[in-house]
Amino acid sequence: MSTQAQPTTQWNLDPTHSEVQFKVKHLVISTVTGSFNQFTAAATTHGDSWENAQINFSADINSIDTNNEQRDGHLKSGDFFDAENHPTLNFVSTSFTKKSDNQFALVGDLTLKGTTKSVTLNTEFGGEMVDPYGNHKAGFEVSGEINREEFGLTWSAVTEAGGVVVGANVKLHMNIQLVKG
Repeated sequence: MSTQAQPTTQWNLDPTHSEVQFKVKHLVISTVTGSFNQFTAAATTHGDSWENAQINFSADINSIDTNNEQRDGHLKSGDFFDAENHPTLNFVSTSFTKKSDNQFALVGDLTLKGTTKSVTLNTEFGGEMVDPYGNHKAGFEVSGEINREEFGLTWSAVTEAGGVVVGANVKLHMNIQLVKG
């Protein structure tokens, strides 16, 4: 008896109900929060399960926003993201594994400034719901941490007292809502 392949479902980003943020230590005593205001995400699922979904994400580096125009300009420069030569941040999943009822491990290749590294992100599945307009939606909260220096974002400065201006570890936090179809 042959088995039929499970049908696939395409999910696309609902940008009005999604956000992508990052946090990094400044002077090791406080945290600066930033976001990307323009990004895309898509997922392909098999059957009714999210396990093993293929997930793609991309953010426009020029949409970076830390609530400080001068800092944003510095982040877009060659000292950090080099937006002129590397205009997007890209993520392509290699696995999406269920850990418990609503917890998944999202593993994939993250490309920043021309460097690609495998990263693991914690993902909480918020569930699925049909909105008042008949759109089938799914929600996820994604978090993780990367070392910016591993991606070539190595700019650093030292204060007179010997402290570091910008921390190496960057915390990622995303709320992503996808719509079926």
